[in-house]
Amino acid sequence: MTEFSANLGFLWTELDLPDAIRAAKGAGFSAVEMHWPYETPASEIRTALDETGLPLLGINTVRGNPGENGLSALPGREAEARAAIDQAIGYARETGARSVHVMAGFAQGDAAQTTFIENLRYACDAGPELIMLIEPLNRHDAPGYFLQGSDQAAEIIAGVGRDNLKLMFDCYHLQIMEGDLTRRLDKHRDIIGHIQFASVPARAEPDEGEVQYTHLFEHLARTGYTAPLGAEYKPRGQTEAGLGWMSALSSAAR
Repeated sequence: MTEFSANLGFLWTELDLPDAIRAAKGAGFSAVEMHWPYETPASEIRTALDETGLPLLGINTVRGNPGENGLSALPGREAEARAAIDQAIGYARETGARSVHVMAGFAQGDAAQTTFIENLRYACDAGPELIMLIEPLNRHDAPGYFLQGSDQAAEIIAGVGRDNLKLMFDCYHLQIMEGDLTRRLDKHRDIIGHIQFASVPARAEPDEGEVQYTHLFEHLARTGYTAPLGAEYKPRGQTEAGLGWMSALSSAAR
């Protein structure tokens, strides 16, 4: 049966993070993940994780200044980018998080790519026991974001040359940018470190829109993918009211 991870950047946002972890456990999630948990003491996160037995799959590096969306592909901002990476690695170690999403930021061009690759090498070497993730974002939600496609991500991962750098395959973003999700999952299977999902185009519960998640999750199950899939969607109302998709999709993927 397919397992799911609750992204607490979008789910149970009315609760503080420790209580959101407990709510995820009560709802039947097998793991949790977070965006920017740094205002919550790591000890409180660790206590809630230990209490519930849920693993923390990952956290993000900070966005930077207001209006920014990451720092690691910004030429001239290397010191800030690496401070953000160090912060995330430290927090991950304290909480037991398994991965860090190194956010690229708004940039373009060869200098941005070189900067991103160098900062990713730094991240991978600074946290060798962690998985470092990079995630393409779609041009509608994040216009100007440096990383916008799965093939671009694969090229960067190859250029970095570190085994602990992987692709965050977000079905929502990649359906908007590229489509053909089943074949893209197969093509990039060896470099995928985590998979996230939401409906397209609304980014709501995965029970509407243009992506047939029953098919996608059945395909993943047939090909032996067993890691929890990240529910990173924006609920239409209260989180609990929209969780009917969980039993439908987990049963479909047996």
